[in-house]
Amino acid sequence: MEKTSEQFETVIGMCRDVFIRKMKDYGSAWRILRTSSLTDQIYIKANRIRSIQEKGISKVHEGIVPEFIGIVNYSIMALIQIERGAAEEMDMNSEESLRLYDKYFFKAKSLMENKNHDYGEAWRNMRISSLTDIILMKLLRIKQIEDNKGETYASEGIDANYYDIINYSVFALIMLSLDNN
Repeated sequence: MEKTSEQFETVIGMCRDVFIRKMKDYGSAWRILRTSSLTDQIYIKANRIRSIQEKGISKVHEGIVPEFIGIVNYSIMALIQIERGAAEEMDMNSEESLRLYDKYFFKAKSLMENKNHDYGEAWRNMRISSLTDIILMKLLRIKQIEDNKGETYASEGIDANYYDIINYSVFALIMLSLDNN
């Protein structure tokens, strides 16, 4: 499991680097997005991954790795938006954005370590296509909860689903990096 924690940190470092570079390009323009808009953006990325997996080719010259990175980053943005709410303007500097990014990354990692302990790293025997399908299912759950105005009766809330999406995406990125080594 120590190996998984190290691999997790390597992958999140890649995701964090993309987040930092995009913050330099765009600032915190994402702060205007409602959580439901972030859910839809993540859905688009996950659906593209599934489409590429099923068709076996991509006409846009970006593979699935950047899409999984985008899913991680948009999921962290969504968790920030749950905490802060959507803004009317770009109201967050890079330092504050990174502080919150790291806060939610560490919460996701802690959850991963706890679940990994209980499940015995079962994800290592899964297919990346299954991880994609589970992410899509979690997104449909989030959309349903959003449509229900956040009400749940027997289920975890929206934030728990975002944490799972982060972790499944990181697992996929770990698997993809192992395939390339």
